[in-house]
Amino acid sequence: MIIGALKIKLLIEGSRSLKEKRRVLKSIKDKAIGMNASVAEVEDNDLWQAATLGAAFVSNDAAHVNSMMDKFVQSIHNNMNVEVLGSNMEIIHL
Repeated sequence: MIIGALKIKLLIEGSRSLKEKRRVLKSIKDKAIGMNASVAEVEDNDLWQAATLGAAFVSNDAAHVNSMMDKFVQSIHNNMNVEVLGSNMEIIHL
């Protein structure tokens, strides 16, 4: 079993409330569901314009996990309301 762990720090431009922030994050999380990923907000819960997401990907092939993580990060880069400030990826073999 191969597990891909991803932590990604985001700036949510133009967000003026936690409600607006959650709307943007819901859109990102909905995309992750289509990629068979599990995503949660792991830091910066009370900040309006910042978020840190954690995501997990599972497969039997490390290349496939790496590809899924890259596609997920790219989908976030394509979101006009969000700027990616940084990300960390790790692949774990169990």
